[in-house]
Amino acid sequence: MKALFPHAETTNGVTVRVSVSYLAEQSEPGRGRWFWAYHIRLENDGDQTVQLLTRHWVITDGRGARHSVEGEGVVGEQPVIAPGGSYDYVSGCPLATSSGAMQGSFRMVGQDGATFDVAIPRFVLSAPAVTQ
Repeated sequence: MKALFPHAETTNGVTVRVSVSYLAEQSEPGRGRWFWAYHIRLENDGDQTVQLLTRHWVITDGRGARHSVEGEGVVGEQPVIAPGGSYDYVSGCPLATSSGAMQGSFRMVGQDGATFDVAIPRFVLSAPAVTQ
């Protein structure tokens, strides 16, 4: 699993795995636009069903500028994940620099009604060098 998802972090029995891909076909370096897709897998290794309520991302571009993104759910969903289950989604991130990083957290609620934050591991966004 490490090769497919090189970034992983576990909080309260929920593991967040991340892989990232640079999308050259959607990027326009000449116009200052680079684009990445990231694949998130949430795995519930705990003993109770959990639901993802909100997301919080901190996106840092290659100049060190930080941008915070918060919202309900992911890709329009608030998935419920049973013990032993998982949920996958893919989303994207544009930047005005050829590199950056993302990290954050998901707010979850357990079937006991308690809410908790699950860490999203930091991962680097890096476009390949263009040779002329």
